[in-house]
Amino acid sequence: MKNYSRSVFFLVFILIILSTSAMAGCGKGAGSGRMLTISQTSEPGTADVQLTTEAYTIPLNIYDRLVEAKTVSPGKSELVPGLAESWEVSEDGLTYTFHLRKNVKFHNGEIFKADDVLFTFDRMLDPKTKALNTDFLDMIAGAKERMEGKADTVSGIKVVDDNTLQITLSEAFAPFIANLATPPGSIYNRKATTEAGDQFGLDPAKTVGTGPFKLTSWSLNDSIVMQANPDYFRGAPKFDGIVLKIVPDAETNRMLFETGKIDVLDLEDSASQIPQFRDNEKWKNQIVSGPIVGVYYYAFNENMEALGDVRVRKALQMAIDRQTLLDKLYYGEGKLVNGISPPGLLGYNPDLPQIEYNPEKAKALLTEAGYPNGFDMEIAQVTDSPSTLKMNEAVQAMLGKVGVRVKINQMDESTYFATRKEGKLASAHNNWSADYNDPDNFFYTFFSAKNAKVRSFNYTNKDVQDKLEKARTMVDQGERIKLYQELEKTIVQEDAAWIPLFALNHLFVVQPRVKNFHVSWNGWTSMNYYDIEIADGN
Repeated sequence: MKNYSRSVFFLVFILIILSTSAMAGCGKGAGSGRMLTISQTSEPGTADVQLTTEAYTIPLNIYDRLVEAKTVSPGKSELVPGLAESWEVSEDGLTYTFHLRKNVKFHNGEIFKADDVLFTFDRMLDPKTKALNTDFLDMIAGAKERMEGKADTVSGIKVVDDNTLQITLSEAFAPFIANLATPPGSIYNRKATTEAGDQFGLDPAKTVGTGPFKLTSWSLNDSIVMQANPDYFRGAPKFDGIVLKIVPDAETNRMLFETGKIDVLDLEDSASQIPQFRDNEKWKNQIVSGPIVGVYYYAFNENMEALGDVRVRKALQMAIDRQTLLDKLYYGEGKLVNGISPPGLLGYNPDLPQIEYNPEKAKALLTEAGYPNGFDMEIAQVTDSPSTLKMNEAVQAMLGKVGVRVKINQMDESTYFATRKEGKLASAHNNWSADYNDPDNFFYTFFSAKNAKVRSFNYTNKDVQDKLEKARTMVDQGERIKLYQELEKTIVQEDAAWIPLFALNHLFVVQPRVKNFHVSWNGWTSMNYYDIEIADGN
């Protein structure tokens, strides 16, 4: 990657002085003019959203999608028109016709057309791209053939005219519109992306979208700058741009915030700092909170010894004091979850039976299952994840009280994910947040026949898995939700296929000059900053 610094030439000496002062001020971060300065813990690597599964802050701000998931209140969203003004769906749920906005400009001045959508989606499915997000589009007719290199185009994507696009699916897929509203649905410009080649997503000058901000500079492992797009079709942002600083250390982040060097402090990865701000007179009213539409959980690998017995899995569910974990590790900032869907997700059922904490019943179940003296169990995790280790050590102690002897196995990331893909990873603690607002994003991700092995659940209830396939194609939304809620009881209550823990709140602290800051509907750290305002005089 190259660092493209701004070079401005002026003919008049006084303007040179003014320009130099302005740029020096920008370098100071928060409090510098009308630039919003934020931070994240790691280098995003690329702004090509087809080549990342987690670095979404840049894509959400420099690109648009056909449909957008708009945050209407904490933990709630609605799907609204984006680059598509409107769309129709055929009665059989197979054909989607999108009517696109006219005269929308890409950052390079090109006018957005249906061909750009065709190009973007075809690029993702082209095996040469090696895209990581093909599962967001693989339900389109002809996608499989394209991904396998058996076709040069995707048969299910058709340009009707410059402002009309038709997409046909291989079979009905109920969450398709919600899918398009995710970061992987970001639309690229054919001309700019093709000319950029392998520098797309790396070279700011060659990374082009239609979004409210333009990528203007990138200093590896230091900072990234996005300037406001004055030609944005919804109207220019109300501030000058975003400076994204790479700050790996949580304590350094806190000090930068308290000294005014950054505008927004994300407390997700530094829960221990929550009391410092929640109990501080200066900052407690500057905390903005929203629920994470996601769930923290323990996955069971049912192929591991003892865990194939449902009585053992139910015993483990009852042996973990989830409320204590929430209170001690996250200062009570969240809500217990008793199923698969977290609060805020379409179809969330608040009336599921509570998973009780009952060590004595857990011991009795273990005895009934043939383990009166407990058994040895492994919990796997990635090395260098202190928060995961804290959780695992707490659970290790809790399970020890019912005779289950837990070994925590830390491994490097590549080994962890390779072992998981083979279906051989030991039980593990993890969390999952909504990509799109549909139960399919949770149920199918973990418990379908397609995914149960590659995520090392090895869940094998065929009736449930057949119904999960059916739910994807159901057009009647009410019936779909009813089916998911029935399956949820089977998976969690009857089969005890995992231990749901809780859904957390996501806390941010913002400088007083930052106005209209809202946590994204799904509680992600990555969010769109278009609606932010920065008060004058700061």
